[in-house]
Amino acid sequence: MFSPQDLQKPNVDDALVSASELRQAAAKLEVRGEVVMGIFGTPTFDDVVLGRLERTRGLWRCSLAVDGLNPAPLALPGSNREPDPAALEAARQIASSFTAFKPDIQRALFEHCEPYEDAASDEDAAIDGTTLPSISAPEQVWAHVSLQSVAIIKLSAFITTEFVYTAAWDEDHMLGARFQGGRFVELCGSV
Repeated sequence: MFSPQDLQKPNVDDALVSASELRQAAAKLEVRGEVVMGIFGTPTFDDVVLGRLERTRGLWRCSLAVDGLNPAPLALPGSNREPDPAALEAARQIASSFTAFKPDIQRALFEHCEPYEDAASDEDAAIDGTTLPSISAPEQVWAHVSLQSVAIIKLSAFITTEFVYTAAWDEDHMLGARFQGGRFVELCGSV
């Protein structure tokens, strides 16, 4: 133990021992994959499916590859100690469930695009000279959208998986395709 006199005259050897003791104490705090990083560190949680998640800005975060695309940021709720168990389970199922979600997402994106195409085809609407992509079937939307992130959120007390896209026909908004319990809920036009 340190005495008040030790605090007045710092000793480099004591500081090195203290750092070593701190590392040992942090190692003892490892619980179910969670690593506590100390006062200035970021809490992490290692998951067998998702890999390492870090808690930042109040959410657990990592990257997730969906449908063979580049990894997108994934965020899910939880306590300071670990991700919410239901949200974690929903996140683990994203990669395997995306094939089932894809038809609903492309249909909703296609329906969202139709009014923009109708407005752009009107002669009076072509003021700025930009052209919208020509999309005549739902499966054609994928060439004109980009997955920006995936979030597990609670909406009306239900765990909801939200895929957030940008779309060439709607540069002002991000579009969120939402699923609850594996079922499509809505395409939110302003995420």
